[in-house]
Amino acid sequence: MEKKKIITIFGTRPEAIKMAPLVKELEKREGIDSKVCVTAQHREMLDQVLGLFDIKPDFDLNIMKSKQTLTGITNKVLEGLEEVFANEKPDMILVHGDTTTTFSGALAAFYQQIKVGHVEAGLRTFDKYFPFPEEMNRKLTGSLADLHFAPTKGSKSNLLREGINEKEVFITGNTVIDAMLHTVKEDYVFENELLNKIDFKNKKVIMITAHRRENWGQGIENICDALNKVVEENEDVELVYLVHLNPVVKDVVNAKLGGKERIHLLPPLDTKETHNLMNKCFMVMTDSGGLQEEAPHLGKPVLVLRDVTERPEAVEYGTVKLVGTDIDKIVNSANTLINNEEEYLKMSKAANPYGDGFASKRIADIIENYFDLRKIEIEEFLR
Repeated sequence: MEKKKIITIFGTRPEAIKMAPLVKELEKREGIDSKVCVTAQHREMLDQVLGLFDIKPDFDLNIMKSKQTLTGITNKVLEGLEEVFANEKPDMILVHGDTTTTFSGALAAFYQQIKVGHVEAGLRTFDKYFPFPEEMNRKLTGSLADLHFAPTKGSKSNLLREGINEKEVFITGNTVIDAMLHTVKEDYVFENELLNKIDFKNKKVIMITAHRRENWGQGIENICDALNKVVEENEDVELVYLVHLNPVVKDVVNAKLGGKERIHLLPPLDTKETHNLMNKCFMVMTDSGGLQEEAPHLGKPVLVLRDVTERPEAVEYGTVKLVGTDIDKIVNSANTLINNEEEYLKMSKAANPYGDGFASKRIADIIENYFDLRKIEIEEFLR
């Protein structure tokens, strides 16, 4: 039996975290010749994940440069993948989620009539500018994909409403839950010594990330002002803010929160440190998409620092709450969770709608079925 060549493509740390367990699963399949191509849309943070999961890329486009633009990323990915695809002639490529690498990879494959599988397909806000450019990256990739691996029933419904053939859409759960089974340890000791000194048992430690493009400027300033208030009003609270390296974010955060008591500003941590910090913290405040899926798996309430989310299931299940960047709304919502145990337990005990740890296995099974490598009965994730 001739093996089918599958090239998995990703370029950022969030993509790498979610694609790593799938790469490892594909490596086990006898009928699949699994290859990995990284664009390095993000370089250092991507490499951390590759090391953690022991993944050695077969192709590295290494496109990252200072002050890169969306147009520049798109052009470089298209040109780099044109050569890779021409030489390798894969049977299918796999892309993930919503990055510029994702859309450009799908478009490059389309130009050479190569099949596309879209992992984490179907997430929508239905506003093309929020989040920007992620919403349109997802939608355009969905138009190019041949297999759609939707993490939830809601994301599948979104695809069907857009006219995608139901036979091409599968509910798999989210691969990030698979990844967390590998990274989270109850007896974990941090490599960052500052984190080892924090009293997670007796302090209410809030983990924060905020860096999305739509929050640049006034949004980040409001978030920082709100965080100052939360700390001032709650003596048992400490903040750990993982500050994005982009100067647009970093300069504002350092100016407003630097040197403040009970506020710890750290650079982005590697995946294992981040997941274990999340596991030990009291709650999470973020504008990240991935953390909205990861934190509920660990029973941590999430306040989402955005006005809309492409992950509405968590809102419906009650594991996350949208608070936007309004100072009073952020402060009031945080204080409620800090001081009202009933409200806290309501969020922390809610079921996580995003996965059971078997998403990667389902996706690999579906691919084998698609190419008639084996006949496997697929049990979709239907929480």
